[in-house]
Amino acid sequence: MTAKEHTLRSDADVPPPGATLSLWSFRDDVAIETAEDGSLTILARWGDVTLDPPGRAIEEVLHRMTFGPVALGNVDGLDEEELHGLFDRLPGRIVRSLGSRDSAIPLLSAQPVSPHGVLELPDVPPDHPVRLSRFALARQRDGELVQESPLSHHRVVLHRPQPSAVIAALARPTTVAEVARRVGLPVALVGEIVAYLIGAGMVVVAENGTFGEDHDPALRSWSPYELMFHSRSRLGRHDEPAGATFRHVDKTPPPPAAKPAPPGRRFPLPRPTDTPTDITLVEAIEARRSTRAFAAESPTAARLGELLHHAAAVRSRQEVDGPGGTRYEVTRRPYPGAGSLYELELYLTADRCPDLPRGIYHYSATDHALTLVNDDPAAVDEVLDSARVTTGTRRPPPALLTITARMDRMAWVFDGISYATTLKHVGVLQQTLYLVATGLGLAACALAMGDDDTSPAALGLDWPAEVSVAEFAVGFPDSYYDEPYSAVHGM
Repeated sequence: MTAKEHTLRSDADVPPPGATLSLWSFRDDVAIETAEDGSLTILARWGDVTLDPPGRAIEEVLHRMTFGPVALGNVDGLDEEELHGLFDRLPGRIVRSLGSRDSAIPLLSAQPVSPHGVLELPDVPPDHPVRLSRFALARQRDGELVQESPLSHHRVVLHRPQPSAVIAALARPTTVAEVARRVGLPVALVGEIVAYLIGAGMVVVAENGTFGEDHDPALRSWSPYELMFHSRSRLGRHDEPAGATFRHVDKTPPPPAAKPAPPGRRFPLPRPTDTPTDITLVEAIEARRSTRAFAAESPTAARLGELLHHAAAVRSRQEVDGPGGTRYEVTRRPYPGAGSLYELELYLTADRCPDLPRGIYHYSATDHALTLVNDDPAAVDEVLDSARVTTGTRRPPPALLTITARMDRMAWVFDGISYATTLKHVGVLQQTLYLVATGLGLAACALAMGDDDTSPAALGLDWPAEVSVAEFAVGFPDSYYDEPYSAVHGM
């Protein structure tokens, strides 16, 4: 036994064999109402369930479960079969904990996070291969370590150090017996901890020598981070706040509807009085292409201004009411935005624009003007070279739009879905840019990704309050001639 294992065994308050308890409780948001006829209504976030008048012992257990974990064997006269029948009618409401007689603090708890959360504890032989799921992720929540997975309808709260040590030993395929030897805990205790982790979906069991999640075609395409992000941006597999909660309304003032123009040299852009094309929307949709090879000539500031005006400029502003009488400003723009919040900002990196100095500019959607934020040649080269590498071309685009997001603008209203909604906004803004560029005879290309380290320094962003989320290259196509739209595109 190593010194570390000896410390764990001697200092961690290890329950003696046979001293563990199976504990039952309700989620913190569950309450019970008793009717005059003795029936009970279990109130919970996922719906209310009314139970016929139970016996005294069952009613006592249910009420005690609203205060914390209960060991069913401690209740006299309890019909556990009848009680478990009632539990079957309460999915997503019951917390299962593994406790011990030597401490009031459980070892761990499996908390349901959806209305489908029902924990079943398997019987795993000590020599059977097990492993931590590749989708299981750990984080701090309310001062405790929790294990979560987008595949699970539970989270596991690790109240004491022993389960954490067990999880650390499950990073590679192993057995309960081997884990017990490595962490210096009794095999029976490790077996119970692993059973809870398996039941909650954090640990997987080998079948015929392999782990199913490694070969499941439905899971093969997902990384743990992407699937977690997906599950947390939709309802159904978590209990975190989601939607327009205005959680920060009492802590911070509403962020401005548009980012104030930064200090620097200003370049007002002319507002076009009409759209200089007779192309229809359907024609623009059919003709839209991603063009990665650009002509040496660059669009003028006026032409780029037309693109920015028709795709992103503010059309109107107004104040609306928030919770508690709070007033905040919203805007109307050409592309749709949740809550009219419009958290996206645009930065233009001009490489060879004939009437703009080479540099990086912030675009003010309210003033329709560019402000020079960085003319350092090395910074401009770094931004454009990153775009060149992403597009796979020998020459950088003549102009590059970087789309950023002011995350406080979204998070001030929305909970849980702020970033997912921002990515949807990126999509509709890029499509709008594509269609306007097509109508103006410009070549355009939305880049697959950008460099999250390059952008903050080059653009002067306060990362992560404002982050780059997309890039969009603009120029003239290689075959561009000053001809009508149909001749240029040949369709």
